[in-house]
Amino acid sequence: MIVVKIELWPGGSEVRAKEIGRMLIHNKTYQRDGRRADYGIRLLRRGSLTRITRTAEVLNHARLSNSIWKLVRKALVALDV
Repeated sequence: MIVVKIELWPGGSEVRAKEIGRMLIHNKTYQRDGRRADYGIRLLRRGSLTRITRTAEVLNHARLSNSIWKLVRKALVALDV
């Protein structure tokens, strides 16, 4: 599972960090050769580890030839946020 956590650091202070968003990306299926995969996406309510506010899927993602940031971008687009 990939966890994308967004924090706000007031005045640049990590000590005062507050989590303001979290997205979970989990693998659903791989193709036989492992080059492509389908992912489930869950957007969580701020401050909660269990309250899901939106779900989506990224299908047929070229996981070996793309960076993690491309998957994150596709997840955000799929969530329509």
